[in-house]
Amino acid sequence: MFDSIHEECGVFGIYSEKTDDVAVSAYYALYALQHRGQESCGIAVNDDGVITCHKNAGLVNEVFNQTALNALGEGQMAVGHVRYGTTGAGGIANAQPMVVNHIKGSMALAHNGNLTNAAELRSALEMNGSIFHSTSDTEVISYIITKERIAAPSIEAAVFSAMYRLKGAYSLIIMSPSKLIAARDPQGFRPLCIGKKDGQILFASETCALHALGAEYIRDVRPGEIVVVDKHGLRSIEGHCTDGKKALCVFEYIYFARPDSEIEGCSVHLARKKAGAFLAKEHPVEADVVVGVPDSGIDAAIGYAEESGIPYGLGFIKNKYIGRSFIQPTQAQRESDVRIKLNVVPSTVKGKRVVMIDDSIVRGTTSARIVKQLRDAGAREVHVRVSAPPFRHPCYFGVDIDSPDNLIANHHSLEEICKIIGADSLGYLSVDNVIHLADGCPLDFCTACFNGEYPVEPPKENAKSKFETKISKKKSGGD
Repeated sequence: MFDSIHEECGVFGIYSEKTDDVAVSAYYALYALQHRGQESCGIAVNDDGVITCHKNAGLVNEVFNQTALNALGEGQMAVGHVRYGTTGAGGIANAQPMVVNHIKGSMALAHNGNLTNAAELRSALEMNGSIFHSTSDTEVISYIITKERIAAPSIEAAVFSAMYRLKGAYSLIIMSPSKLIAARDPQGFRPLCIGKKDGQILFASETCALHALGAEYIRDVRPGEIVVVDKHGLRSIEGHCTDGKKALCVFEYIYFARPDSEIEGCSVHLARKKAGAFLAKEHPVEADVVVGVPDSGIDAAIGYAEESGIPYGLGFIKNKYIGRSFIQPTQAQRESDVRIKLNVVPSTVKGKRVVMIDDSIVRGTTSARIVKQLRDAGAREVHVRVSAPPFRHPCYFGVDIDSPDNLIANHHSLEEICKIIGADSLGYLSVDNVIHLADGCPLDFCTACFNGEYPVEPPKENAKSKFETKISKKKSGGD
């Protein structure tokens, strides 16, 4: 557990009425979704029913050069994925899309989310002879769909049947030899939208991927909906759409999504500004300047400044050529990364009372270093405001907040946290206000990591590393 919340994954799919450079379109879309996952990426292309896939560990521009894109060739469909693994270790084995060849054809699958019953499903499959090559729950999903496909009359019917067995969070894009399918869990934990452009239908985790391709946003896939695209056009299967409570992850608005995206038709940028405005009302302070910690803290800082009347200032410069700190392999390297990637603008803060807006505090070590940077640059006072409530509970739906033992808010009071990070004052956004960030959002929000109120039953034990532990025991000669 590092001192940062971890990205989830990003998925993309494109169906074209005619053969086209769909791999190149997927490449640009994944570039736009890179913020959602930086561990590995992949693209699978369907050319006349034959699926070709290229994937590897690394960033999009590292994995895909012109040679790799040429090798994928043209096609009528493509599925793409960027990954930060919440279940399953890193490396090529867990990179997506996952391609499966079975008795009725082939399938490529990309998944964003986390199943709560992955361990049970995997165990049952293994007892029936299934052999797994990865440790991610995406392979579990592929097995379930494949087993259903053997008896089902179509791939969409197989997906529909499989959804009765899948519990938890999943936004899926599935490519068969003739169809492209998008499916979303009945609670709508993870986002998934639909776009169109010049005879093409596109699916993506965020609208920023559609914008990157000049595509028009149509709507979001509804929770529980299956959307099918083929030569007959686009159609919807709504048998899993219910009137039950929805649970979109509120952290899409606070942190995960790009500010230029819209989730469920609501602007992420405006939601973050609103978070800052709420903070200004809940935790006012006399100060000279408001600064935001890049990237997602900036929008909230603007909102705080506008509501409070305190001027907004450019407080930090972020080195765009440094990767996210949590993907570095050792704590020492991560700490060096923070110093290199984030620098204070001394002229903004010197001799001033500073309000510093950040999106979260996990363990507190990064916050403490940033506060110290501000003081070293001459800040007279540093008042920290956080555009999310305190993390107190693990997430089982695709965010790597895995243990309450690693959460500073679980072991310390507000006053203690304030002292630990070296701030003059500290204020968090309230749970009451966090659910009102996105005006007009048709879904309820999942806030379980703040209040422990899980929208669906969580697993009986935290099993995020269960497969790796099992494999490790086997390698060491254990049972």
